[in-house]
Amino acid sequence: QVQLVESGGGLVQPGGSLRLSCVASGSVVCAVMGWYRQAPGKQRDFVATITSGLSSNYADSVKGRFTISRDNAKNTVYLQMNSLNPEDTAVYYCKCIRFGSPYWGQGTHVTVSS
Repeated sequence: QVQLVESGGGLVQPGGSLRLSCVASGSVVCAVMGWYRQAPGKQRDFVATITSGLSSNYADSVKGRFTISRDNAKNTVYLQMNSLNPEDTAVYYCKCIRFGSPYWGQGTHVTVSS
């Protein structure tokens, strides 16, 4: 069983930045780690993913503003979010894919508001 714990969410003003972190428990190696988000009343959407080989992929809506990274030694994935706008308000979920199975964290809230 893989447990994922996200942190780093909060309230930020438009134009601000936040850094999310997600730690995978134990000696777990996730082939792919990523971030998804779900705004109120909407479906969960892809944000960014990164492989164990550090190949990354981004949603068009966050390209140039968000950066995903991971520390394989710490089983941790990060999401640096810059130039935030109200449309980025959502619950952000961490995802791990291990041996083809997906695992999700509980989510961390990000609110962008003045």
